[in-house]
Amino acid sequence: DVQLQASGGGLVQAGGSLRLSCAASGFTFDDYAVAWYRQAPGKKRELITCNDFRGSESNYEDSVKGRFTVSRDNADDTVYLQMNSLKPEDTAVYHCAAALSCFMVLNGHNRVDYWGQGTQVTVSS
Repeated sequence: DVQLQASGGGLVQAGGSLRLSCAASGFTFDDYAVAWYRQAPGKKRELITCNDFRGSESNYEDSVKGRFTVSRDNADDTVYLQMNSLKPEDTAVYHCAAALSCFMVLNGHNRVDYWGQGTQVTVSS
């Protein structure tokens, strides 16, 4: 079975950090770009990053640029979203997703092949 599992969410104070993990099973990130989305209560789901580790493509939405960083552990095929300097407006359910390329998800396309279960991030002021 193909699965994506996001984990690592929690409650943190403003200015703090969290690291989310996205683990793949049934496929490998060697074949897909990895995107992170988030959805805050009452708001639309938004794409915040897309990274393609087959090259060095890296895309970050302006609100997280400079604070969030995506990396990959090749040994266990896990992708990490390091979130620093967290703000209350970062509060949302975060999902990882796999797509054939970042082009497939950027510019509103959102053509995702696999979705991961979300993980809640709550930032208190």
